Amino acid sequence: MWNLVFLQLLLEEHGGEVHNLGACVPDQVIIDECRKVRPDVLVLSTVNGHGHIDGLRLIKKIRSEPDLKDLRVVIGGKLGVRGAENVKFIQGLADGGFDGVFESEGGLRNFQEFLGLGGRPAPRALPRPQPAVPVPGMAEATEDASRLAEAIA
Repeated sequence: MWNLVFLQLLLEEHGGEVHNLGACVPDQVIIDECRKVRPDVLVLSTVNGHGHIDGLRLIKKIRSEPDLKDLRVVIGGKLGVRGAENVKFIQGLADGGFDGVFESEGGLRNFQEFLGLGGRPAPRALPRPQPAVPVPGMAEATEDASRLAEAIA
């Protein structure tokens, strides 16, 4: 699974700090953000099947920037629209400059190994639950909804 929210939760669960730029981010915005944040790794998620095209275009731009040429960059997800044949794009993307390329089928485990995320994250203390705060008018609204449900039934 390579959707952005899942990847963010996975990385944060293992102690990573994530700057999720969202979907369909223009190349220059990604480059500018990498300069500003200086991430340990840039993770690109592709779910639309254009990863082999969009990813190759972006990695060429990143590798041409002197201050970003050594940035670790990986891509994963749906690299193409050919199902099992998408694996043929892996070598081209790696040759194009990606440090890691992960096809959606089985790629998540390889991605975790690449980043050194072994097994389950260490448990951490959860914050104490806060008491519920009454919402003004909620009791009346609940009673009105109950009466309406009874009238319909």
